[in-house]
Amino acid sequence: MAIAVESQKRPEGSKPKALRRSGLIPANLYGHNGTESISLVIEAKTVERLLKQAAPNKTEVVLNIPELEWSGSTVIREVQVHPAKGTPYHLSFFATKA
Repeated sequence: MAIAVESQKRPEGSKPKALRRSGLIPANLYGHNGTESISLVIEAKTVERLLKQAAPNKTEVVLNIPELEWSGSTVIREVQVHPAKGTPYHLSFFATKA
């Protein structure tokens, strides 16, 4: 079962700490176009729901980026968690061949 997630491109020059304060979690997508990567942001509530359902490197996640008109199958490669708070800090997605 694939989980659908919508994200948006990270604004140029935005600071990760400011993004987290505004309820967004920084993320990266690797392998969608060769070696190119994209910086993304995902709403914190969406990330919490996603991490309850998905296991890193195992669960297929359909990632949709409307600004780039890209949608594809990915897996969560890495989840960074704040050491004291235990909240998600950063996500890394890796595009898979569909």
